Amino acid sequence: MSRKRDIETLVRFFEEMAELSEIKGEVAFKANAYRKAAETVRSIGGEILEKESVSELRKYPGIGEGIAKKIIEYKDTGRISKLEELKEEIPVELILLLKVPNLGPKRAKLVFDELGVRTIEDLQRAAEAHELARLKGLGPKAEANIAEGIRTLQATSGRLLLSQAYEMASTIKDQLLSRVPHIKIDSAGSLRRMKETVGDIDILVASAEVEQVMDSFCSLPLVERVLARGETKSSIITIQGLQVDLRVVSPDCWGAALQYFTGSKEHNVKIRGIAKKKGMKVNEYGVFAIKDDRKVAGEEEEDVYAILGMSLPDPELREDRGEVEAALEGKLPHLVTMQDIKGDFHVHTRESDGFHTLREMREEAEKLGYRFLGICNHAAELKVAGGLSKDALLREIEQIREMNQAGDSPVILLAGCELNIGNDGELDYDEEVLKELDFTVASIHGGFRQSREQINRRLIKAMRNPYVSIIGHPSGRLIGQRSPYDVDLHEIIRAAAETGTALELNAFPDRLDLSDEYLREARDRGVKIAIGTDAHRREHMAYMFYGVATARRGWLEAKHLLNTMEVDEFLAWLRKAKR
Repeated sequence: MSRKRDIETLVRFFEEMAELSEIKGEVAFKANAYRKAAETVRSIGGEILEKESVSELRKYPGIGEGIAKKIIEYKDTGRISKLEELKEEIPVELILLLKVPNLGPKRAKLVFDELGVRTIEDLQRAAEAHELARLKGLGPKAEANIAEGIRTLQATSGRLLLSQAYEMASTIKDQLLSRVPHIKIDSAGSLRRMKETVGDIDILVASAEVEQVMDSFCSLPLVERVLARGETKSSIITIQGLQVDLRVVSPDCWGAALQYFTGSKEHNVKIRGIAKKKGMKVNEYGVFAIKDDRKVAGEEEEDVYAILGMSLPDPELREDRGEVEAALEGKLPHLVTMQDIKGDFHVHTRESDGFHTLREMREEAEKLGYRFLGICNHAAELKVAGGLSKDALLREIEQIREMNQAGDSPVILLAGCELNIGNDGELDYDEEVLKELDFTVASIHGGFRQSREQINRRLIKAMRNPYVSIIGHPSGRLIGQRSPYDVDLHEIIRAAAETGTALELNAFPDRLDLSDEYLREARDRGVKIAIGTDAHRREHMAYMFYGVATARRGWLEAKHLLNTMEVDEFLAWLRKAKR
């Protein structure tokens, strides 16, 4: 198992222990200790498994002797006996209910005990019958949140985060190319369209050496099991438990097959309709004249669209959201690319809950070729994440100024802060502190279950503050884990346009927030978007790639993003926008 997979498993174990400990009714500090351990392991990453002793592990914040022993046990055996004990003591049906976002351990035990809920289907029926709302401690709003959690789980069940699917597909493509160099290869389906979650991973190859490609694919080192091996299609299960399907086509129909298997279904239906009107038909083998079945295009994807009188739409656009019409009119957007990105607006250092120093994060920005880096450590009120006191923030600002004045790096550091938006829209610091910052990101970190009116009121009040530059992760969702809070994003986008506030596209893989449909609405209303990786380690800064992919799905061009500006241009925009 890979080190990355080990860390993901260890984090999940500690999170499960926290939930099960809470269900069992153990003292609160135990559940809190397990949650803190999960956060620490996630933040530190693979380095934590390099430690050989309890004493070494205890040097990390949030890791006491008991937690350290459990990490050593996992490292040595791949298991944690305490977790297994908890699972033996708690009914498996109750454990499965914990998968539902917005339910939580206490509510899961309540519906289990009081309503006899044993499955997610039971829970859904209870919510639809409004039985949950009648339970003491729940009520209609909690019931609605749980129902939304069930829908979220159903929508994402069995699906992978974009980052997981992309990394696996990239590994497979690289390994296949090393074994069979003279092939064309690309991802297909929702992965090529860079959707935020992906079902099975689809890979397309063009080669005349079908047997060699299939043999190579089915014998890759990451193959756990071969599900099927055919003449044109094979399927495997990887050692990570992921299904990957490979299809091999003839080189002369590569373009048609790539277009067909990329989808989406709705996009392809429109393409076939256009072809029919022009006396042609389109399938995975090519474009054919209906009258004599003569093949007129298909070797390259661009040719498929050109023969229909269309520009080539980028794969991210192919969702039948106007891209077909734009391609016919030659009005497709020139989507932003990674080459356009000059900096990242949202990274943390070890001054709050990050892992690396300010200098180390700047070094990573240099490697990425950035011109600037926005430092956004947590603010005072978020104590659980090491929020900075007023004095600590002022010291950090001074350090940033000194590092910039030294002139020993091409990367300019921007002094920012991730502020907390309180229950009444208040912020962590007074004007005297805020005016010292170059910019701010303001985010909601608590009160997720408040009413839509209150959530919107909080966000809009923050946007009206002249020192709030960007609203962070505006919906608050965690894909497949936590539903968005009840927010009217249409109203938030309108308020952002009115107040000159940018909205964040948080590029962390389980956020990708704002999602593509709201990004496009923001673009159409003239709202600037700021991509921030929310990096807590320097390697997290590579998540910019997924932020750009999501921006492209939202039809964003370079001009719609703050990340494509030079520092002076950004600061000038900010002064004008928030005047």
